[in-house]
Amino acid sequence: MNHPGPTTDPVPLPTVRAVVVTWNGLHLIRPCLDSLLAQDLERGLEVVVVDNASSDGTAEMLAELYPQVEVRVTEENLGFAGGVEVGLAGLSTDYAVLLNNDATFEPDAIRRLVDHLEAPGHERVGAVTAKIVLTEHDADGRTLVNSTGNVLTRAGAATDRDWSALDGSESTDVEVFGFCGGAAALRSTALAEAGGFDASLFLYYEDTDLSWRMRAAGWDIHYVARALARHQHAASSDAASPLFRYYNTRNSLLVFGRHAPLGAVILSHARQTAALLQHSLRRSEPPTLLRARLRALLDVARLLPRTARQRRTTWTGRAALRRTVYRDGLRP
Repeated sequence: MNHPGPTTDPVPLPTVRAVVVTWNGLHLIRPCLDSLLAQDLERGLEVVVVDNASSDGTAEMLAELYPQVEVRVTEENLGFAGGVEVGLAGLSTDYAVLLNNDATFEPDAIRRLVDHLEAPGHERVGAVTAKIVLTEHDADGRTLVNSTGNVLTRAGAATDRDWSALDGSESTDVEVFGFCGGAAALRSTALAEAGGFDASLFLYYEDTDLSWRMRAAGWDIHYVARALARHQHAASSDAASPLFRYYNTRNSLLVFGRHAPLGAVILSHARQTAALLQHSLRRSEPPTLLRARLRALLDVARLLPRTARQRRTTWTGRAALRRTVYRDGLRP
């Protein structure tokens, strides 16, 4: 009599790829990866780490301690935008999840993000953004919100909705203009239709740019309050550095120049130019930051012909763009 061998449940094929981009983040990345590997997602999760040419031993540590994680090492630092594109190359899963290397997910976060994308009536939701809270607390020990998605201002900037609000007092609106790239899930079909991340942006505003293109293509973006991430704000980048000032200034102007109504574009340029003049006259910033601001403005001017071409292409979806900008509103 033949006895059947032991049965094993089939290993589910991954339907989600989580991408983590890191640069010299050896001291940060282990809690991030541990939180991803602890997800209660039954359908299968593959984790890809893009090591942006780190020199701190990150690749060696990952090979030793995280053999189940795919590591893609770049020859140079491609920034967050370029790193994400490396991590998304060859994407075959239904969804892609982004998590900063200085952030962690609660164990049910990815499941809640994916469940929202798969809920009836959400077929045209292209991205969902998690509730991100800061690991640091205020003077009274209370938890503060980092982001519930990205919103636009009339002065020509993108900012985190509910930044520094007390946990529990944040917005409850499900629709939000853009997802925060620090903790989000993206539908693969929406990514493909919108064209993916623009690697040339390098750092900052890459999520706003892609959100704008997704919405212009008719996709919605939602906020999932019950999907929780915790973030060490600016642990992987210095918000007071010339690097931050250059890319934040340059990319805000480039992205608004590509997508925003003309009035917002003018205000954006006026705001950045005024900031350079005021800080120069008041000597309220070190010379390195002033030079970063000036270099950003000069590079935006140099790239103006390309931005104009991109704007003409983007505004072929003029009706959709008017709908997304004016329905949700450019905030004061």
